[in-house]
This record gives sequence, structure tokens and C-alpha cells, in this order.
Amino acid sequence: MALRVPQANGPQLFKEGYKNLQGLEEVIFRNIQATKEMSELTRTSFGPNGRNKMVVNHLEKLFVTNDAATIIRELEVVHPAAKLIVMASQQQEAEAGDGTNYVVIFASELLQRAESLLRMGLHPSEIARGYELALKAGLQALEGLAVAQVAQWGGDQRQGDGELLKAITTAIASKQYGQEAVLGALVVEAVAAAMPARDPARFNVDNVRVVKVLGGSLAQSRVEHGMVFPRAPETAVTHVRFGKVAVFACPVDMGQTETKGTVLLHSAGEMLDYTKGEEAQMARVVTELHEAGVAAVICGAGVGDLAIHYFNRRGMLVLKVPSKFELRRLCRVVGANPLARLGVPTPEEMGYCDEVRTAEIGGDRVTIVRQWSAEELAKAGDLAAGRPAFADRIQRSPLVTVVLRGATQNALDDAERAVDDGVNVVKALTKDARLVAGACATEMELSRLVHEAADRTAGISQHAMKAFAQALEVFARTMADNAGVDSTALVAKLIAAHHHKAGQGEAAGVLAGPSVGVDVDCDFEPRTVDAVARGILDPLAVKQWGLTYATQAALTVLQVDQIVMAKTAGGPKLPKQNAGHWDEDD
Repeated sequence: MALRVPQANGPQLFKEGYKNLQGLEEVIFRNIQATKEMSELTRTSFGPNGRNKMVVNHLEKLFVTNDAATIIRELEVVHPAAKLIVMASQQQEAEAGDGTNYVVIFASELLQRAESLLRMGLHPSEIARGYELALKAGLQALEGLAVAQVAQWGGDQRQGDGELLKAITTAIASKQYGQEAVLGALVVEAVAAAMPARDPARFNVDNVRVVKVLGGSLAQSRVEHGMVFPRAPETAVTHVRFGKVAVFACPVDMGQTETKGTVLLHSAGEMLDYTKGEEAQMARVVTELHEAGVAAVICGAGVGDLAIHYFNRRGMLVLKVPSKFELRRLCRVVGANPLARLGVPTPEEMGYCDEVRTAEIGGDRVTIVRQWSAEELAKAGDLAAGRPAFADRIQRSPLVTVVLRGATQNALDDAERAVDDGVNVVKALTKDARLVAGACATEMELSRLVHEAADRTAGISQHAMKAFAQALEVFARTMADNAGVDSTALVAKLIAAHHHKAGQGEAAGVLAGPSVGVDVDCDFEPRTVDAVARGILDPLAVKQWGLTYATQAALTVLQVDQIVMAKTAGGPKLPKQNAGHWDEDD
């Protein structure tokens, strides 16, 4: 590595205040150090034994979680190189729904391996070329490591192979280890109800909602078909069956003028007439809705006391939904259009719902809006005779809600993130249904295959390819460190198991083959496990996109040789004020 000699002051190229950094020491090695610190922040949260992080964001909101996507999103990373890694992990979250920590850890490990090659004298372009060859060889090898494929999207996943349940359970175990069986069964039930019957690729993750109710335990969580709102209706009516629904995005109250105005009343009679006029107008609106056959009214804003009085007299149910996003989902369920005016909707704007009822979960009352399935209608018998004929013609989406119970709000938030990861894994599997062995078995097998590809490659690129293969061992080492066992001994066992063919080491009582991974249930001594036999499976698409995004982010950071930073915009900073009162003498 050449010694950098400071140059004499030449012509000034930039304005005063610019920073110009270049060279290995000032740019590349500093960027690698920043990504290393970023990785060390989330690395201890990787795997089932990952530790929680307590993050307080700029709004002083507390997060206690081991979800890397949440940790990265709430932290305000300012270093340019670390921001590139963050953006790659966010793209992984958007594409596959899981594997954000996977991208951060692997990208940082690639850069750390590249640092040793740079100190040996290799050029960044040579390292980048080797990493690209290794990524190409790794992705080709990954195609041949698929061990199963999801063929059944609904029904009882406990019967038969149940690959979907295994993939969901593996994803949830990294967030809620010990509760993966409970949450996995909930996600499978919810997905089976929301999955399109003919085309699974049209599955929409927005059709699976999560409602958190404090109290009880996680085992008391359940799946409700339809939408669940954690609030009671505004009126005394708590149950409606086979009724029309009107949805209003405006307040259900007397109209207010856009500008301030003054009403001049000369006598008590004029005041009485003014009040009666408002009452008559509201009574007329409620009467028109009732005569149109509307049985339930959903509003996205406030409901006046006078309106509640007349709705109670007509026996109509009124539910307030303050969130505009929830209001849009509800419109999809009932097949209605939200109205921006208070009045009777047209038949095209009106929705329909089979049942709106109020239930009690724990100590809280919730309102459930749902459509009956074909099986429920068949069981109802004579009860379903009151269902109108036009109900089957209304376009509505099969939306389900997972009702989570828990002791604290942070525990419920963490369980919600685990459910979201499970649903996103299903979405990734609808695009590519292939599964690979989990428990870091796939990464160790890829490491062996990339090593063999490097031995067949001539030139300097093979050094970078071998560094890529060694970087794939970081996942097993990280899981061993988080489990509290000797990572060096565990990685040595895995390397030996993957270099033996399946069945060679079984005579001596040692597992061997491409599906041997890390056993996180080991107490003191590091142990291996057959991931496929244990049912630990990961989606192939998550691994594929994770390797791709991590390598591309590492190559982007590695090929930066100069940083030019402009002066921060804005005027001079205000002088610090004294802590005392402004009127006190200095």
C-alpha cells in the first residue's frame, strides 16, 4: 500500500466549508468501520436466541424488540455508508418481508473480509469482480438446494407434509421463540381464510389484520373472520344481521360553516325555532336512511348526540372508525363507497354485511363486522332465508383479523411484528414456493460450493471468492454466539458435516449432509441438527434476495474512493441561553 504524501495548497476547487476525503484510510476503511458498527448493533438480535433492544426514538416512544427492521427504522443513521446498508435492508423488507438482519450482517461481513484483502494489496475492482463471480456461483448453487415446495395453501397443515406451517413457524421462531407454535397456527388459519381459491399469487397481505387487546396470555389469541374494531358501537344497538350498510367519511352531525359566522336571534321564539330546525333536519336524514333499508351506519368522524338519539329511536347501529385506512378496508369488506356528504346513498354506493355484532374479549368490548362463508350459510338453514338475493352480487374481499392477547403493550407489538413476518413469508412463497433447509444449513452448504467454485477459478478473483465463501459462515457463528456456545467449535463441526456426504458420518453417530445446521437448544456443548428432519425450512426467495441485496450494497460501498461533503445549509447557530430566567442579571 502506497504512502499518501500531503500535497501543497493548489487552486481552490470548492467553496469554503467543503470536506474532501479520498484514499483507502480516509474513505474505504472508515466506511467499512461504520458498517461494522451498524452490524454489531443488530447482530446480537439474530436468530431465536437474539437479544432485545430498547430503542427510544426522537418522539420519545419506547420500543423493546429484536426485530432488525424496527430497530433500523427507528434509528436515525447519518453515516453515508451505513445508510446504503440500511436502504438495502429496507428493500429486502419490501421485496421478501423478512431477512433484514440477514442483509445487514452479510454485507458488513463481506466488507470486513474485503478489508483484509485491501491491506494485502488487492484493488477494490478485483475484489468486486470476485464477489460478483461468487454471487453468481452461489445463486446457481442455491437453485439446487431446494428440499421441498409448498403445494397446499389452506386446510389443516398438521396433516400431510405441512410445508407452509413449517416455513411460517421458522420465520416466527426468530422473533417469538417458544411461541412459534401458537402464532404459526394463527397465521396459517388466517392465511387459509384470506387466500384466493383459484390464484394464490393474488394473495394480499392487507387482508390479514392484527388487533391487540391487553390482558390474558398469548395462548388466548384467536382468529376472527371479518374486521374487528377495538371499540363498542355508539348506539344501544349491538347486533345487526343481513343488513345494508352506509359508510360516511364525514361527521354524522349538523353541518358547520367553513367560516365563522354570527346568528342574530331577537326573541326566545326564534331561538326555539332555530333549535327545532336542526332537530327536524337530523330527524329527516335518519328517517330517510331507515326507509332506504340501512341497518348499520359506519362513520369516519364524530357522531353528534342528537344523531345518536334518532338512530336509537330507529334501532340502527352506528360505529365510529377514526382511521381512514381502516375505513377503506371496511369498504372493501362490505362493498360500499365512502360518502363525503350526509345523505341517503344510492344502491351502488350502499354496502351489505351479513353480521355486525359486539363481543367481549377480556374486559374490552369489540365490534366484529363479517361476511358469512358458504359453509356457515349452509349450516344456518332457515336463518339464512332472510338473506337478500343481491348479497351474493356484492364484490367484497375475504378479510380476517388476528386478535392478539398479552400482558404489556410492548409484548403485543412484538407479537404483531412476528405475525406480520409470517404473513409476508406466505406472500413470498406465493411467488416462489420452494423451500430450503434452515438453521444456517443452506449458508454452510453454499460456503462449501463457492469454495469449490473458487478453486476452479484462475486469477486473483479466486481470493475474493474464497473471502465470500468464508463470509457465509458468519450466520452460524452469530447464532452460536447468541446461544452462548463456542462458535469456533460449532463452525468446525458444520464444515466437517457438510464436507462429508449424507450417510458417511452416521455410522459414527455424527450427522452429515447438506441439511445439517445449528441446534439452538444446546445447553453448553455446541450441537448440530438435521434441519429438514426437524422441519426447519426457509423460503428460497428470502435467501436469494438477501444474498443479492447484501452483495450489491457491499460492492457499492467498496467502490467508493472519494467523499465530498458540502457545508450544512442554514445560518449560524444561536448562542446557548442561560438556564435561569431571562430577566435575571448575568
